[in-house]
Amino acid sequence: MFSKIKKAYQLFKTIDFEQLDKLSRKVDLPKVMESFSKLDEKQLNGLMKMLDGGKPKRELPPINGDFYELHLRLSEEDRALQLKVRDFMEREIRPLVNHYWLRDEFPFEIIPMLAKLDICGLTYNGYGCAGRSSLMEGIIAMEIARIDASVATFFGVQSGLAMGSIYLCGSDAQKQEWLPAMQQMKLIGAFGLTEPEVGSGAAGGLTVTAKRTETGWVLNGQKKWIGNAPFADVTVIWAKDLTDGEVKGFLVRKGTPGFEVEKIKGKMALRIVQNGLITLTDCVVGESDRLQNANSFKDTAKVLQLTRAGVAWMAVGCARGAYENALDYTRKRKQFGKPISSFQLIQNHLVEMLSNLTAMQTLVYRLSELQDAGMLRDEHASLAKVFCTLRTRDIVSRAREVMGGNGILLEYDVARFLADAEAIYSYEGTKEINSLIVGRSITGFSAFV
Repeated sequence: MFSKIKKAYQLFKTIDFEQLDKLSRKVDLPKVMESFSKLDEKQLNGLMKMLDGGKPKRELPPINGDFYELHLRLSEEDRALQLKVRDFMEREIRPLVNHYWLRDEFPFEIIPMLAKLDICGLTYNGYGCAGRSSLMEGIIAMEIARIDASVATFFGVQSGLAMGSIYLCGSDAQKQEWLPAMQQMKLIGAFGLTEPEVGSGAAGGLTVTAKRTETGWVLNGQKKWIGNAPFADVTVIWAKDLTDGEVKGFLVRKGTPGFEVEKIKGKMALRIVQNGLITLTDCVVGESDRLQNANSFKDTAKVLQLTRAGVAWMAVGCARGAYENALDYTRKRKQFGKPISSFQLIQNHLVEMLSNLTAMQTLVYRLSELQDAGMLRDEHASLAKVFCTLRTRDIVSRAREVMGGNGILLEYDVARFLADAEAIYSYEGTKEINSLIVGRSITGFSAFV
């Protein structure tokens, strides 16, 4: 009886006093209440459903870009770390990225917060590093890029390119000096390979030179697009040795005479990352700051192979962030009286996006498995970089499309993903160069000029 009266009350409480007054003039309310008390549970439920328009309340599925549940392949410890990073990015980073992205500035306050996650240099052994799997490193890159590709790039330069150069090519003394502090993010690193006139041709065409003298190595030339350079404590500079023509690596400390950095302005993508134009003018670096195990471009390539897989994961994160934002938007945005996600053409876009995203995820999972097994080859990383960045471009474009005009507004996030995807598509080897690396592997013929 009580449940019946409660349901009857729920029906009437939706009526305001003015409506109730009008209703009392037309019907005998006490008699109506008596009639309600005689209804059984099924009849009352039917009446409630009729008053609700006959439509049951819809519970929408969760928004989840991991459609094939690949996270189930992780250990409990790895899954906990993934969720820890995701929570941090949602809680601490998401609220501030648009502010800094719009102003072309870097949020230095996030550095100690990132350091507390203890994820820098994750795959290295010793020096305060955790010695975790390459798979976990990739997942973290994805989780960071899922919120912002700029922050992921900053972190990738620090943890991958800069620390990786020292870890793979440095002496024991150099590793001891730099890696522990960089792992704790007390010191920030940069990686100087690309030049104003030399991008894809870095293997044989570096114009920055290094000359051995009695006082050390004298560096001259320019580097461009160097992430973190405007504020880095140490920058790895790759230069051609004038004596033997081989590429060598040097650790240039902040404040070294002859080392000048100009911040690159006017970028349309990755605006939070601070890129620099470096000018080296008779910059003297001691032999103790030459990377002792970097003696040719092959050593440089080892670092690039290590990090190119991370860029593929970063593309996945960027695509996932765009997809999940777009899906959320289409479920809330109404046109013609209902959510646009209920329209066939919108669902087709969403499924195309999810298909590409799922293919990308399964590819990079396998890529990291190869890396952890010591089987990773250049062509493996290059194929992942080509495919994932191409598909990311398609996903962010569709995400913008389903959001209509709002898709170009920064407040909806997808515009930022759309712009940042263009930079990810180009850096760490263009689509064309990486395609030639894969092409050489499968045909046996080199098409490089």
